[in-house]
Amino acid sequence: MKTETVSVTVNNKVYEFVVGNKFGQIQQNETLLWTLRERLRLTGAKRGCEEGACGCCTVIIDEKAITSCMVLTAECDGKAITTIEGLANPLTGALSPIQQAFLDFYAFQCGYCTPGIIMTAKALLDANPHPTRGEIMEALSGNHCRCISQYHVLDAVEHVAKQGVK
Repeated sequence: MKTETVSVTVNNKVYEFVVGNKFGQIQQNETLLWTLRERLRLTGAKRGCEEGACGCCTVIIDEKAITSCMVLTAECDGKAITTIEGLANPLTGALSPIQQAFLDFYAFQCGYCTPGIIMTAKALLDANPHPTRGEIMEALSGNHCRCISQYHVLDAVEHVAKQGVK
């Protein structure tokens, strides 16, 4: 009997999991969100609606913003995944430009949805370094927040786009 494994690169670190029903193995129906939070202890992606509607669990998979609650870990074999924890400089701990802009523009309140919004914005800026405000609004339309005024978020992302850094 052949053992199926899943190899993923998360924040530039390779992880290999055995797929199966035994203790410690990844079940076929385990979501990437569960794997990130419970197995790897990367808790930046938040458990929200678990239906892909709120955006709190957004991560970047192969350069695209994806809600991790809607992706099975077993489907991620060979994928490169970046979480909010992977944006800061690993040597200095300095925040990425988008993370710093969220601080500078007070673009968060309780912070629960902030990692998902930042990851969506990061994917947008990687694909389109100079988006218009309308393009930013469209990209963030799948991220929902009840605490803040959206304009702080838009201002922060627009600032980074104007600076030309990601």
